[in-house]
Amino acid sequence: MSNTIAILAPGAMGSAVAQRLAEHGARVLTSLHGRSEASAKRAAASGMVAAADADIAAADIILSIVPPGEAIALAEQLAASIVKFRTRPVVVDCNAVNVETVQKVGEIIAASGARFVDGAVIGLPPKPGSAGPAFYVSGEHAQDLAVLKQFGLDLRIVEGPVGAASALKMSYAGINKGLTAVGAAMVLAATRAGAATALRDELALSQPQILARLGVALPDMVPKAYRWVAEMREIAAFLGPDHPANLVYEGFARLFEHIAADANGEGTDVAKLRAFAESCNVKKA
Repeated sequence: MSNTIAILAPGAMGSAVAQRLAEHGARVLTSLHGRSEASAKRAAASGMVAAADADIAAADIILSIVPPGEAIALAEQLAASIVKFRTRPVVVDCNAVNVETVQKVGEIIAASGARFVDGAVIGLPPKPGSAGPAFYVSGEHAQDLAVLKQFGLDLRIVEGPVGAASALKMSYAGINKGLTAVGAAMVLAATRAGAATALRDELALSQPQILARLGVALPDMVPKAYRWVAEMREIAAFLGPDHPANLVYEGFARLFEHIAADANGEGTDVAKLRAFAESCNVKKA
C-alpha cells in the first residue's frame, strides 16, 4: 500500500488533511521552504515531516492544496522536480480553480511523466469525529487514489475526464458562496437604509431557513473573504466571458475584496454584518 503522501502546502486545509492521514498511518511530507514560523509549527502539530524537493517528488501521492492563484506555479515547480528526480507520483490538484485552469495544470504535470488527477474539496477542514470533507476526483488516474480511503479521506470518484471534479467544485461554490455574497450585499444595503431590523423580521416570518443560514454564514465568511476573491474570479472564468452571469461573480469578487479590506481597516461594514448575524440568533432564541 502506498503510504507516503506529500501535501503542499501546510495551510489550514492542508495541515488538517495531513493530520487525518497521519492518524490513519500515512507518512505525510511537506515543504517548508519560504514558509513562516507559524506554518512550520502548524505542520509539526499535524504530523507533517519537512522534506526536500527530492523527497517530495518521490512521494507516492502529491496533493496540491494552495490558493487558486498559485496552482499553476506550483504545478510547474512540481513538474521540474519530477523530471529532475525521475519519479512518477500521482499528482492531485485539489484547488478551487476552473476547468480551463485545471486542464493547464494537468498538461504541465503529464508532460513531466507523472500521473495527474483533478480534485475538488467540498466541506470544512477535517475535524476529529467528522467524516468530511468530501474529496471528489476525476480523470484517467482517479482510481489510483483509492488508498486514500484507507487513510481516512472521504474519496468520491466523479465519472469523467480531468475538469469534471473542478466543474463540480465551481458549481457548488458558486451556489454556496454566491448565496452568502447575495446575503451580505443585501444586509449591508438594508442596514445603510435603516431597514435591517425589518429585513430580519420579514425573513424570520417568510424565509426562516435563510435567516438561520445568514446568522451563521455572515460571520463565518469574514475571516475567509480574502481567500474567496480569487475563487469568485475562477467561477466567473468557469462561466466564460460571454455568460450573462459572468459579471455577477466578478461583482462578488469585488464584494469579498471590500469586506476583506474592511476587516483589516475600519471594520465598519464587517460590524454591520456581525450585528445582523447576532440579531438573527437573538430572534431565533
